[in-house]
Amino acid sequence: MNAVTVTGVHKAFGARTVLDGAEFAVAEGEFVSLIGPSGCGKSTLFGLIAGLDSPDTGAVTVGDRPAAPGRAALMPQKDLLFPWRTVLGNCALGLEVQGVPRGEARARARELFPAFGLAGFEDAAPRQLSGGMRQRAALARTVLQGRKVLLLDEPFGALDSLTRTEMQLWLQQVWQRDRWTVLMITHDVREALLLSDRVLVLTRRPARICHEVTVPLPRPRGLDTLTSPEFVTLEKELVDVLHATGPRSSALPD
Repeated sequence: MNAVTVTGVHKAFGARTVLDGAEFAVAEGEFVSLIGPSGCGKSTLFGLIAGLDSPDTGAVTVGDRPAAPGRAALMPQKDLLFPWRTVLGNCALGLEVQGVPRGEARARARELFPAFGLAGFEDAAPRQLSGGMRQRAALARTVLQGRKVLLLDEPFGALDSLTRTEMQLWLQQVWQRDRWTVLMITHDVREALLLSDRVLVLTRRPARICHEVTVPLPRPRGLDTLTSPEFVTLEKELVDVLHATGPRSSALPD
C-alpha cells in the first residue's frame, strides 16, 4: 500500500491556479523530496496532504483513506517552540493536545531524547538551545504525534552550512532506524539527493510534477557521497531540469 497518493490534483485560490494536475505516490517507509522554484506550490501541496485544505479536483489519500487532519504529521519551516514551555514540555505538546495525560506524554517524550541528541536538556528553555537542537526538538515533537507519514517543510533551511550538514546526517540515521514515510520540501539539491530515495521536481506555478530521479546510492550516505561521480551526475541532472522549468505563470511568488 502507498503511504501517500496524489492523483490529478488541481488547486486554485481565486483566479490564481497553484497546482495543475499534480500526481505522484509515495511507498510506505520511503523518503521522497520535493524540489522546485520558490512559490510554485510545494507548501500548498503539503497542506493538502496534511488535510488542512482540500483540492478543487483530484484526490489526496494517506494510506487507504482521504487526507484529513491528524493523518500525517507536519513540521513547518520554523520550529515554533513555545518559549514559556521547557524543551520536554514542547516535545510532549502534540500528545497532550491529543488527550494523552501530561505525565504519560512527557514520559513518552523523554524516551526519545537520547536518540534525538537532547538528553540533559529536558528542563531547558528553547532559547538555551542551538538552532540545530531546536530543530531536533521540533522533529521529536512531530514524531511523537505517532503518525506514519512525516511532512518536513524545509526543516533545515534556517541553519548555517555546518549545522545543516550535521542535521542531514543525523536525520538519515534516525530515519534508517525507524523507517517513517517522509516527504520533504527543500531548495537544496544536494540535501535532496543525500537523504532521499527519490526526488520529484515541480514546475513553476501552476505546478505539476515534471521530473523524477531515483537515487540508487547505497546507504548510509556520508560526506564522501557528495563528491562521488554518481552523485555529481544526479546533481547535474536535477540542476539542469530546474533551470529548464521555465515560467508557466506570470503570477508573483507566494
